[in-house]
Amino acid sequence: MKPPIDDGIVMITGASSGIGREMARLIAPRARAIMLVARREERLRELEVELKRLYPKLNVYVFACDLAREGDIEHVLNSLKVGLGRVDVLINNAGLGDINLFEATSWDKLEQVIKVNVLGLAKLTHLLLGPMLIRKRGGVLNVSSTLGLTFMPGAAIYSATKHFVTCFSEALRLELGGTGIVVSQLCPGPVDTEFEGIAGNPTGIAVPRLIQLSAAQCARLGLRGFERGRALIIPGLLMRLLMWSARLSPRPLLRLVFSRIGRFLRGRPAEPIKQLK
Repeated sequence: MKPPIDDGIVMITGASSGIGREMARLIAPRARAIMLVARREERLRELEVELKRLYPKLNVYVFACDLAREGDIEHVLNSLKVGLGRVDVLINNAGLGDINLFEATSWDKLEQVIKVNVLGLAKLTHLLLGPMLIRKRGGVLNVSSTLGLTFMPGAAIYSATKHFVTCFSEALRLELGGTGIVVSQLCPGPVDTEFEGIAGNPTGIAVPRLIQLSAAQCARLGLRGFERGRALIIPGLLMRLLMWSARLSPRPLLRLVFSRIGRFLRGRPAEPIKQLK
């Protein structure tokens, strides 16, 4: 069973940059319409112009929406009711990150991470799933993270939100078995996007290029797995091997290994509390 991307109406959150933008570019030649959702409207408008220039018959709809605000989500849904009326495929790509000691980030920013990564994703899925069930066709691709499959100091809140996405995706997939709706989750490792600039990197250590993917690579592999109906998609052979070894490792061993990172972060000079960007 494949998600109805071809000649379908696809909504992509977090479409202004990174993986979401690259997915829009890959889907554009095939879909009937694409709905681009993100906070930065000017970025979405630039992408809209690009896609319309390349694919004149494609319908592109732009929604400037902050998924941390319930009112913004309601506005998108109200626009659907008076416009397209349905979404065939939902790609929940929007997400915020924070890499730092838990107490070193302001609560405002941590709360924003939780609202976008958990509440916004869950609410949008809940509102769009009912019509898919009525039509007995649809697809939901949730972008989680390899940190949703393990744990690491310096990512307490971010990792916890991605654990929610992973658990939610697995359970929802089982609930929707036999309904005609495909549910997959994409769990990438490091991807060359704007993530680090927003989430931060208190270690000061660059991500090894060997395990890092480009946004275009991640989007292509993610969509390929989604269309094959896979439950869990971990792009990149090396990252799959790393996650496989992590799953087989006893938790006490992982605690021992990761405790070194925790002590390293705790031993660094104190930084000003990171505010919401």
